[in-house]
Amino acid sequence: MALDPAIAARLKRTEDGLVAAVAQERDTGAVLMMAWMDDEALARTLATRRATYFSRSRQQYWVKGETSGHTQYVHEVRLDCDGDTVLLVVDQQGAACHTGTHTCFDSDVLLAGGPAPGT
Repeated sequence: MALDPAIAARLKRTEDGLVAAVAQERDTGAVLMMAWMDDEALARTLATRRATYFSRSRQQYWVKGETSGHTQYVHEVRLDCDGDTVLLVVDQQGAACHTGTHTCFDSDVLLAGGPAPGT
């Protein structure tokens, strides 16, 4: 499956040919997870609306939920202004994180609260 050349031309990839992919829950706005995509993974995601990522450790594609049942149905895919990150707006079924939690960003809060600058 080939990525549309117009989209491919806008991507700024790592040396490994990857772009960061952030999954955000459509209903809540929660940031669920971050993974990597190459052109093929992005093309598959756009064609199927099933979040497809590239595993750097296994060097293979994986469809979110294919083995766990914790699927991501993709409603929107957006490219950031620099072309180096894609945002997937998804309906998440089950846990997004491989640890079994709903989001990968709920365990270690490094900074929270506080006044806005200038207030």
